Amino acid sequence: MNNLGRPDATGPGGPSPDDGEATSLLSLPFTAQTVTTVRHLLATHVAAAGLTGDTAEDLVLAIHELVTNAVLHGGGHGRLDLFRQADRLVCEVTDHGSGGDLTVNLPAANTPGGRGLWLAHHLTGALTLTHRPDGVTATVVASLAPERNTTPSVIITQGLPDAVTGPGPLGGRSEPPAEADDHPGGLPHR
Repeated sequence: MNNLGRPDATGPGGPSPDDGEATSLLSLPFTAQTVTTVRHLLATHVAAAGLTGDTAEDLVLAIHELVTNAVLHGGGHGRLDLFRQADRLVCEVTDHGSGGDLTVNLPAANTPGGRGLWLAHHLTGALTLTHRPDGVTATVVASLAPERNTTPSVIITQGLPDAVTGPGPLGGRSEPPAEADDHPGGLPHR
């Protein structure tokens, strides 16, 4: 098993048993011919469960990547199970491939493909891969709880030199101040 989830994730396989009964929302087999249909059905069920906006779109894209990986690397077919458990949506994508290397790394920019697991992990914040004797199960989880306000808050930069908080890109100057060369680290002293 390879749990790539956040430190606060619920653990391997998604929610813990104490989180209440799981309610199945969608359970279906898929093949290369049904990938698009599965994505549309998934989007409909995710929205019906109350997940909307960027979080819903990210979850659907992540699961689509897992389904595509199962088709390409997991025997050409698999099963998708979406269920609700407490205030979370949990999706398991199961295939019958050998599993191979389940390392999740971003490949070099000039390498075609190889980004599905990486995308699923980064779009959902957590990905659990379970290697079974008969294949692999990839699990992602999304919270149905209302999102906190994600508007950027004000960051007080009092005491930071102008070279850090100045008007240039990303808050820094595009060119270092002339006096920066006279000081360790290239930042002027005040």
